[in-house]
Amino acid sequence: MKRKTMFILLAVILLVIALAAGGFWYVSTQPLYKPGMVRAEQGLGAPLAPPVQPANSAKWVVETGIEINHFAVGDGRNILVVHGGPGLPFLQPMSGLDALTGNFRFHYYDQRGCGESTRPIDRFDSPNVYENMQTLDRSLGLGAQIADIERIRRILGDDKLILIGHSWGGFLASLYAAEFPEHVEALVLISPANTLVMPQPDEGSDLFAAVREGLPPDQQAEFDEFMAEYMDFNALFQKSEADLAAMNEQFGKYYVQVADIPARMPPQGKSGGWMVWAQYLSMGQRHDYRPALKNVNVPVLVIHGANDLQSESASRMYGEAFPNAQFIVIENAGHFPFEEQPDAFAEIVGAFLTALK
Repeated sequence: MKRKTMFILLAVILLVIALAAGGFWYVSTQPLYKPGMVRAEQGLGAPLAPPVQPANSAKWVVETGIEINHFAVGDGRNILVVHGGPGLPFLQPMSGLDALTGNFRFHYYDQRGCGESTRPIDRFDSPNVYENMQTLDRSLGLGAQIADIERIRRILGDDKLILIGHSWGGFLASLYAAEFPEHVEALVLISPANTLVMPQPDEGSDLFAAVREGLPPDQQAEFDEFMAEYMDFNALFQKSEADLAAMNEQFGKYYVQVADIPARMPPQGKSGGWMVWAQYLSMGQRHDYRPALKNVNVPVLVIHGANDLQSESASRMYGEAFPNAQFIVIENAGHFPFEEQPDAFAEIVGAFLTALK
């Protein structure tokens, strides 16, 4: 009888473990962020109203304990530049915007959790995975990043923002516009990340698969091993900020190896760690954010480099989602057209911005 009881107990334990693992998988596939949450101040760590800014502070304080590193170049109308990655900030201005600094002031910033901005999480001590996911999302997820753009708008004192978003930053800028369309004057989206819809409708646009395919055959097994660890969400909360930042940097090395990127690729700041995984968990593996963009009627310019590792159809998806968008391909350029073809980039963006006046 004792033996039978032990077997039943063991079976129950195994079932609980299986359900917990399955529950985590299911939860991780569902989006934690949905358009409208930031506007309603749901799931945020602090109100949208930023604190009073300290006198002579070199950083923006977007909420108590969260400071945002930033720099600006140019004179004139403010434009906020949202970097990509996720978690790879600019260390210097875009070369393709140099010619426009006489009429515009471009503000660059390190998103929270990367570069020289505050990294609010080092490690998780709690064994409660769902609780950790909620904390991570609230601290560094999509909602937190979108809320920071709104806080920066208020700090700058502008009623409406012009936003330039590169790669993942194009995705964030688009979601901000969906949340606060009345506070957006225009959007410039450069190779915006292929994350508007998950799973991605175009199987050929999977970034990780494209990187693997571009590696030499003898390096693909190494990449597979790396990706198995990179995407092991079950072990995620056993890692530290430094562990995750190192993994992001390693993926960046694989990407640079296979992408058509010249030596002029812009230098980037310190990679984010937890903030990258916060973005992934926020959007989950099943969502469609395109309907939220249909109500954004401002002018939108979508730019795609003809040689980008990301497919043209992925960038075109943004042009099709916004009702007032134009789509332009820059030849002989990849994922960084503002560095690879700065003159052509400046002419295209300059004409678009001038038309706003």
